[in-house]
Amino acid sequence: MKIAFVGKGGSGKTTLSSLFIRHLAASRIPVIAVDADINQHLGAALGLDEASAASLPAMGAHLPLIKEYLRGANPRISSAETMIKTTPPGDGSQLLHVGRGNPVYDACARTIPLDDTSVRLMATGPFTESDLGVACYHSKVGAVELCLNHLVDGRDEYVVVDMTAGSDSFASGMFTRFDMTFLVAEPTRKGIAVYRQYKEYARDFDVSLKVVGNKVQSPDDLAFLRDEVGDDLLVTVGHSDWVRAMEKGRTAPFAQLEEANRRALDTLHTTADAAYGERDWERYTRQMVHFHLKNAESWGNAKTGADLAAQVDPAFVLSEGAATPQPA
Repeated sequence: MKIAFVGKGGSGKTTLSSLFIRHLAASRIPVIAVDADINQHLGAALGLDEASAASLPAMGAHLPLIKEYLRGANPRISSAETMIKTTPPGDGSQLLHVGRGNPVYDACARTIPLDDTSVRLMATGPFTESDLGVACYHSKVGAVELCLNHLVDGRDEYVVVDMTAGSDSFASGMFTRFDMTFLVAEPTRKGIAVYRQYKEYARDFDVSLKVVGNKVQSPDDLAFLRDEVGDDLLVTVGHSDWVRAMEKGRTAPFAQLEEANRRALDTLHTTADAAYGERDWERYTRQMVHFHLKNAESWGNAKTGADLAAQVDPAFVLSEGAATPQPA
């Protein structure tokens, strides 16, 4: 299952995504956490100290390795240099699995202990001094999109991505890579504006979208969200002493999270699990190809000097039964 957390900056999406990751881990469900936000805070939300969070390897820095591994023996891709963020897999490509090791995880993932279990964490990486003024952040998250395009995942394993804030997610096709998108919204006009914009942009792409109301402190807050969001409102979350202590560096066992907030996480989990029944691998592959062809025509062909449309394998459909990668 691929799950995205999106929302306005400051809405609490990183906190909610970290709580959901902890919930899955506590349930002994394999999970890979991905920090794809321009503000790299997921590591800290999962309990890393500042130095450890800053030392996480950047996926963007390992993009050549990622491309070379995923290319595998795909005859339609002449070299790793001709791969772009939207390049789809085909016959001969290496595929990623949540529970199997591979060189991508070896280079980019770090194991984060959580109580008596652990999760893998990967991060796009922050802006560096050399990026300032010359690069956009979407050049960083391209590594995440490429990995999601080549990921085969099942019902009882999760990839949870803390996405960049607001509608920046629509700068690529990555917003279509998820079984469920949880939009974290505060009960404010700005929070609702991001929801409306996201829903409008995603309208034609079969994006499963549910709203998680955050920082809900009164019946009036709840009524406001219900009036503005309607049936898309899935659940609400209020104040948490557990979260406040965690943000101060005093993390207690996850089992001590408030019962109301634990029930909210159960609702997210149940909703995500139900989305598995709606999974359509053919549509997923078709959308992947759609955005690849758009990017190829817009800039990819000119940048690589290759006809990137030729990378599309018309007979290939990504699925749980797709070719197994070679042993790492």
